[in-house]
Amino acid sequence: MPTSQLYVNSNTPLGVNLVSGGATFRTWAPSALEVYVVINQPPQNPAATFVKNPSDLLVKDDNGYWGGFVSGVKDGDLYRFYVVGTGSEGFKRDPYARELEMDGYPDCDCIVCDPAAYGWHDSGFRAPDFSDLIVYQFHIGVFYAKDDTGKDIRSHRECKILDVVDRIEYFADLGVNAVMPLPFQEFQGENSLGYNGTDLFSPEMDYSVREKDLAPYLARVNRLLTAKGFAALTANQIKGQINQFKVFIDLCHLYGIAVITDVVYNHAGGGFDDQSIKFFDRQPYTSDNNSLYFTDQDHAGGRVFAFWKKEVRQFLIDNGKALLEEYHVDGLRYDQVTVIAESGGWYFAQDLTNTLRFMKPSAVQIAEYWGGERWKGVAAPPYGMGFDIGYSDTLRDTLREIIAETTGGRQAHVSLEKLRDAFYLTYKNPGRWTVFQCIENHDLLDYNHTGRDRQPRIASLADPTNPRSWYARSRAKVATGLLLTAPGVPMIFMGQEFLEDKYWTDWLGRPELLIWWEGLEGKDKAMSDQHRFTRDLMWLRRKYPALRGEGLNVFHVHNGNRVIAFHRWVPNIGRDVVVVVSLNEGTFYNHSYRIGFPIGGHWNEVFNSDIYDEWFNPNAQGNPGGITANGPEWDGLPTSAQVTLPANSILVFARGAGDF
Repeated sequence: MPTSQLYVNSNTPLGVNLVSGGATFRTWAPSALEVYVVINQPPQNPAATFVKNPSDLLVKDDNGYWGGFVSGVKDGDLYRFYVVGTGSEGFKRDPYARELEMDGYPDCDCIVCDPAAYGWHDSGFRAPDFSDLIVYQFHIGVFYAKDDTGKDIRSHRECKILDVVDRIEYFADLGVNAVMPLPFQEFQGENSLGYNGTDLFSPEMDYSVREKDLAPYLARVNRLLTAKGFAALTANQIKGQINQFKVFIDLCHLYGIAVITDVVYNHAGGGFDDQSIKFFDRQPYTSDNNSLYFTDQDHAGGRVFAFWKKEVRQFLIDNGKALLEEYHVDGLRYDQVTVIAESGGWYFAQDLTNTLRFMKPSAVQIAEYWGGERWKGVAAPPYGMGFDIGYSDTLRDTLREIIAETTGGRQAHVSLEKLRDAFYLTYKNPGRWTVFQCIENHDLLDYNHTGRDRQPRIASLADPTNPRSWYARSRAKVATGLLLTAPGVPMIFMGQEFLEDKYWTDWLGRPELLIWWEGLEGKDKAMSDQHRFTRDLMWLRRKYPALRGEGLNVFHVHNGNRVIAFHRWVPNIGRDVVVVVSLNEGTFYNHSYRIGFPIGGHWNEVFNSDIYDEWFNPNAQGNPGGITANGPEWDGLPTSAQVTLPANSILVFARGAGDF
């Protein structure tokens, strides 16, 4: 007799769902002839010797979903589906599996998980407003890992998400209020950028710590947890992939940091095994159109999802919902939405953004959309796809081009008009924050990319002959300073904050390409000086609302002097700031450079990059004590002041003390 239909109906969640007395199992396999659920089978039981038990047979409904209730199932039990199709038969992992066995992948069982098992501590956390975000992007597998003696151990093994726990206080001190790890869904192999996931609901097991190795990590977790007044956890509470990711997110929240997860809904897999989601209902392999969830189109080594199927759309929406509900993430960064839009997924994107916004309005939705009319990524339906924030390469490419121009020497022409125009790019008005800005990211700096797809770190771009020269140091400060004072949501890539100059890779065995934390820890003063600069400027952005506000006037552009200045403010409130940037290799001494100001009176110099070079720079030039704007009309503004302008510098003037 087939499995019981107790608790099973059209609203029963897909995958495994713990209920009173057991669990329901439900999966979509419309063309399968039979689907069995196998609970706690012997390890590595070959499909060839599998004996079909009628009591394990799920029941198919009119819509192609197979379901059944199995009594006695509990959290931690193992299961797999056995699918009989017209092309083959054999085991399949549950596409909705929350966790997989650590051994044997891809020939492994799924694990029954109670989504409510982890006890969260973050009820008091509120994610930043979208306009206030400062984002830090990193790759879990190569980011940071030290043993109990302080020795860097990244050269011989993948980093774990619990290793990153050691950097939470670092993030909080740095001033970022959101972190954005590259995708952490299960993928095949030890190393990956994360964009070739195969099991979208299950965290990457190579980023997880085995139970026998948890003791030192538990101590680190509990140090952070008890410092915030909460009781210590036990090892049992952080065992397994899901709980380790949840405790990381939980701790980030306790330290004031939002977590934005990177998801790949345009394609899956860089390779599929026989038990994967591909050809899930085991139709003949004669046509990729038989693979159920996918088209026959490739992207980035994987297969594009079949967005015209409502079941596929629901699968991806359910994945987003699980991340928001079960993992408490504060937003999603969607990889290559362009592929979705060009592959029949325009209306899917609208359904996705609307559903997740209804569920959790505070969760930001960021689209990597490179379509011809990029504003449509963030425009509300029906005209757009409804994401909150959209990627832009305008400021990034312009700023990189200008930094490269400066390397031609003191007399080289620098075109600042294009930088002015880049500042004004927005996808909504009002809504300057809808533009996602960066000058370094995982794609651009990937050692394995070729041609124009790979570009140098800012430090190396600023001086290709010596990334630690004064030219490199000062120009890198200007580039990062412009990113952090420009309109839009700024993102920095791991190591950018402390002048890392190397490409990066996710390949193991390339220690020379790992970001060099030891440089920040005392072995490279230029790194520690740059870190101090970035940290102070991030906190300045958080302190002064004008640096996140809608008001913008780029009022001074002088190519000959290599100087650009802009005014930012909060409309109808003020809190004005003026930012003055020089890429001139010489200093304008003794208040010899005249700049317009929007309001007369005293202005404080609240930031000066020159003091961070060889910190504390005893020879720094600037305007200590501030300036008084009482000069004639200038730059189209009602008054002006003469300022001292250091070489290759960024200055920020403000009238008030700021407001967090």
